[in-house]
This record gives sequence, structure tokens and C-alpha cells, in this order.
Amino acid sequence: MRLFMNPRNSRIKTLPESIWSLINQIDHLKGQWSGGAKLNPQALGRLKRSVLVTSTGASTRIEGSKLSDEEVEKVMHGLSLQKFADRDTQEVRGYFELLEHVFDSWKHIPFTEGVIKQMHRDLLKYAHKDERHRGEYKKMENSVEMLDASGKSVGTIFETTPAYLTPTRMEELVGWIVNELAREEHHPLLVIGNFLVEFLMIHPFQDGNGRLSRILTNLLLLKAGYAYVPYVSHEKLVEDNKTDYYVALRKSQLTLGTDHEDIASWLDFFLDISLTQARQAINLLSRENIEKILSPKQLAVWRYLETVVEATAGDIAKVTDVARPTVSQAIDVLLRLKKIERIGQGRTTRYRKI
Repeated sequence: MRLFMNPRNSRIKTLPESIWSLINQIDHLKGQWSGGAKLNPQALGRLKRSVLVTSTGASTRIEGSKLSDEEVEKVMHGLSLQKFADRDTQEVRGYFELLEHVFDSWKHIPFTEGVIKQMHRDLLKYAHKDERHRGEYKKMENSVEMLDASGKSVGTIFETTPAYLTPTRMEELVGWIVNELAREEHHPLLVIGNFLVEFLMIHPFQDGNGRLSRILTNLLLLKAGYAYVPYVSHEKLVEDNKTDYYVALRKSQLTLGTDHEDIASWLDFFLDISLTQARQAINLLSRENIEKILSPKQLAVWRYLETVVEATAGDIAKVTDVARPTVSQAIDVLLRLKKIERIGQGRTTRYRKI
């Protein structure tokens, strides 16, 4: 019982400087990401749809599925893939729909044990083999195994929490993260990282724990203000670094419950993946991609400013034939994207490309 009597906060109070460096870099990039709602909603919608497919394919392949992203797309269009086991297509459909719900409704999803169980139920709702244990904590012991590229087990990574202790451990863990995120004493990325390593250590459900942990990662990051999450796949980055993922988990989880708990290896992996995700998100705002995420009228304003030294909002409205309020909105977006800068104040305010 020592693991759960020890304060979890002690694991995240004494961390190497490298961990804080990663957090600072992530939050710097987070600050560069402007509110997606004011960018081109059609472009963002296409990006989100692409990420749903990529994330679904990656997360299910980590657990042994064989479907490519193209085949995931076909499944979600209702096309039959006879050469694959029903289990693969069932798991893909469940993951896609649950992640889509998280992306669309995260603001309204409370973080409770009941919600986690409902998510597990939704994740596995198409999987016939999982009917008996959907949405219920495990009744039998399970272990975490590492799978090779063909989906075969290459060994047990670690033993998980006994089934009889799982309800108590989950109640404590969920209560802890809700309280810590509300108190804001520790950085949310450290709190989320700690939750994930322990959730995967408990492995509370008979099956689907890895997939559910990645769904919960998306939800928690969105709730912590990382608004770019739906536009760059976290799951794909984990899949691309799957061996490091398992090694970091094993190294950290083997220390839990001992006198020398140390989750720095896991936090380093989790934060490094998160930093890559943030960098890729900011790359969406680069010159090469800017035209993909601006609305047509925002794009007209941007293109005009590319051709002149500087201009007032009135000049822009007159030349582009875009209404003055829409010009002002476009200017706000371009300022947040750091594509233009403001010169002067009041009626003489001018704007120019950076």
C-alpha cells in the first residue's frame, strides 16, 4: 500500500532541470498558438478529420491492429475490409468515435471515474469480445506486454495492480488529479504525466487500457489549455517512438511503490512527445501553411499586406472590398499569428508584414 500512502506530489517536486526546460519550450509554443475558432473553420475541420484518422490508426496499431490510415478511412466510410479481422475494424470504429467526441465536446466532459468508465464502454462498444467487461474495472489480473511489429508479444513489461485493489486505487488517483489541477500548485503537464504513468500501472480495465490512456491524454491536454491538440496527432508520435514509450514506462513504473520512486524517464518521454506535437502545431502557422488555415477574406487581407510596405485598416478594406469589421478581425488573427505588426495608434494606426 505504500505507493498510495506516499504523496504523489513528491514525485514531481524534485525533477531534473531538463524536465523544466521541456515544459518551458512547450508553453512558449502554446502561447504562439492562436484561438482556432477565429481561423478558417473549414480548414481546421479538415485538419481535425485527418488527425482523427491518423490518431485512430496509430493508437490501434500500437495495440496490434493491422489497419493502415487509408484503411481506417475506409472503415469510417462504411466500406467492408474483408481481409482484416472483425476485431480490428471494431476497435477502429470505437476509437474514432470516442476521440471525435472528445475533440468536439471536451469542455463539457467532467473528469470523473464514471466518465472514464463510460469512455471505456464507448471505446469497446463495437468489440464483441469485450462485451462482458465494457465499462467495468477488471475482475482478473492482467499484465502489460510489449508487442512487435507483427502484433506478437515479446515479453511482459510489468505487472499491474491486483484486481481487488483497483477500485480503491482508481478512486484515489482520479480524486488526486482533479484536486491537483484545481489547486494549480503544480504545472498541469507534470500532473497529467503523473496520472498517466500511474493509470497505466494500475491498468484498471481488462483490455483497452493503452488506447483509453491516449484518449484521456487528449482530453486532459485540452482541459489544460493546449488547444492545438486536435490538429496534430499525439498518438502518431507515440507510435513512431513505440520502443522508447515502453522503455520509459517500464523504467519509471518499476520504481513505483519503492523507497526511490522516480518517474523522470516517463516525464521526459511524455514531454518530449508533447514538445514535438507543439512544434508541429506551430508549423501549421508557417508561411507555407498560412493559406490553408485562413478564411478567404482573411487571406485577401494577408495577401494585400504582402504587396505593400504598410496600410491602414481603411486602406485594406477599400482595396480588398472586405467589410471594415471583417478587416479588423483578420488583422487580429494575423497579429496573433505574428504575421504582421502594428505601427502607431488611433486613427493613424498602420499595419505591415513582419
